[in-house]
Amino acid sequence: MERLYAPWRIDYILGKEREPGCIFCTKPAADNDEENLIVHRAAGAFTIMNKFPYNNGHLLVCPYRHVSDICDLSTEENGLLIEEVTRAVEVLRRVMRPSGFNLGLNIGVDAGAGIDDHLHYHVVPRWRGDTNCLPVLADVRIISEHIRQTREKLHKCFRELFPPTPPKEET
Repeated sequence: MERLYAPWRIDYILGKEREPGCIFCTKPAADNDEENLIVHRAAGAFTIMNKFPYNNGHLLVCPYRHVSDICDLSTEENGLLIEEVTRAVEVLRRVMRPSGFNLGLNIGVDAGAGIDDHLHYHVVPRWRGDTNCLPVLADVRIISEHIRQTREKLHKCFRELFPPTPPKEET
């Protein structure tokens, strides 16, 4: 699907954005959350902006542990992961005021996972009318705010509502 306004996509389209390794492992290991679009860190999971979003505010919530299937997480890890998903929903409600959400996991390439080796929830804010005729007739969707501006707003709200906690040490 093409975007009318998505200037950050050009590096991906030209192949410059394909990073080696697992981005859901390398990005939280780096000390550069702003550049890496990480908006929140919590025990067991973190929230990162989708660099190529379906809608403004499209977030990905990932466990720190590199697993590809939800069944590979412990009950505690699943609990921490879903806690972070609920935080993401709360922040998006306050900052972006969507009228609904799509939440989901794609487990495996055949299920639509673009990154299939590291489990991640999609948290996609939705608004009445955001599926207008453009996606249907022109295969185009409008993104109305630059991802860096959205990231700053979301990060600020996460920080205010849910101060960051260090990742839980694996045992």
